[in-house]
Amino acid sequence: MVEESASDSTAPQERTIVNRVSDRELVVTRIFNAPARLVFEAWTKPELFQRWWVPKSCGLTMVSCVMDVREGGTYRLEFHHPSAPETMAVHGRYLEVTAHSRLVWTNEEAGDNGQITTVTLEEIGGNTRLVMHDLYPSKAALDEAIESGSTSGLDETFDQLHRFVRGQAGKNG
Repeated sequence: MVEESASDSTAPQERTIVNRVSDRELVVTRIFNAPARLVFEAWTKPELFQRWWVPKSCGLTMVSCVMDVREGGTYRLEFHHPSAPETMAVHGRYLEVTAHSRLVWTNEEAGDNGQITTVTLEEIGGNTRLVMHDLYPSKAALDEAIESGSTSGLDETFDQLHRFVRGQAGKNG
């Protein structure tokens, strides 16, 4: 099954491509007009991460972002939605951290149904090719994530990241 996201007016290098590559794997690919260093910082510095991570259209607000980005370090993100009386948290731990090129973390809020996420960054001529690979423990866990809508905001989230790093590149370049 292949899912592609992007509007027809989006340049090919500015498209978010979402592919279900197996029963348990979802892969998202995007080219960013910024160096890998800036894209990596956007993923690893809490003050930057919280500026782009949540799709604006979903109504969530990130109220807390704690990230200890190192092998063995942990993260915890808390969100609020106007229709919910309590906040929702996601959390996990970092398994691998290689500056400017690779992050691997667990997603533990779903217990045994949580996926392992790997983000790789490859700089090509001043742009960065990002591949995010989610490996779920079972077909049912990935099916549930898709059915719940938790994967539906990836295009918007990556558009927000694209605008953010492009703005940062303009400030630093």
